[in-house]
Amino acid sequence: MAGSYVNPQYLVSTEWLAANLDQPDLRIVDATYYLPMQNKNARAEYDERHIPGAIFFDIDDISDGSVDLPHMLPPPEKFASRVRKLGIGDGNRIVIYDSQGMMSAARVWWMFRIFGAKDVAVLDGGLPKWLSEGRPVDDHQPIPRERHFSARLDNTQVRSKTQMLANLKTARDQVLDARASGRFNATEPEIWPGRRGGHIPGSKNLPYTQLLKPDQTFHDGETLKAKFEAAGIDLKKPVVTSCGSGITASVLALGLSLIGHRDVSVYDGSWAEWGLPGDTPVEP
Repeated sequence: MAGSYVNPQYLVSTEWLAANLDQPDLRIVDATYYLPMQNKNARAEYDERHIPGAIFFDIDDISDGSVDLPHMLPPPEKFASRVRKLGIGDGNRIVIYDSQGMMSAARVWWMFRIFGAKDVAVLDGGLPKWLSEGRPVDDHQPIPRERHFSARLDNTQVRSKTQMLANLKTARDQVLDARASGRFNATEPEIWPGRRGGHIPGSKNLPYTQLLKPDQTFHDGETLKAKFEAAGIDLKKPVVTSCGSGITASVLALGLSLIGHRDVSVYDGSWAEWGLPGDTPVEP
């Protein structure tokens, strides 16, 4: 299946990870994140069980604390400081997973890539597939040795509200929303409190779950391409992905990257920012 991707290096299989657990340059990252309304504790779950050697990446902590929006990208120096303390440095091979299969791991994949990490991949199917195959987990807390991590922000992979407002006039970027269709079309309540229902004018909708098989692994490359095109995306033109708060937008970004799209960015604020009352127009 991986052969059908232009960039298969962005995914690793459970078989590959199991065979490489003891590689000294490998860093395994548990990037589990739950929405506030899910009432689950990702850190507590990690403490109970995780893939051997994995460290926990706290999406809410490794973020920009100076803005009143959920888990926005941190400044490069904060990102570098946090991941150094996690024992991740230049030259490491990084593999990221989450306990829902494929939800928040892609966000942390995107974060590492936007700050310059080259060798970073997501575990296809995540912890659910790992557990279903009877592979090992433990509750041991790794004691990381601090490493040097050079963080340089690649601005081409992220969009701000100002840029998204400008895009309404220029239409340079196609906008693709990863939320469920009910939220996109305002036929279901918006889950982020205080936000309006609807979507960014002119945006297309492709719920991120449509990129995944029932076992939470990605569809093959041809199927992914067909899904994006069916959503109205011209794969020869730039795409910016959006969602509720910048998490599942990264699943779309990963899917586009797997099939070789070279001009993909994420709207970091997503609906948590755009949906607030103010100067942002909304289509219901």
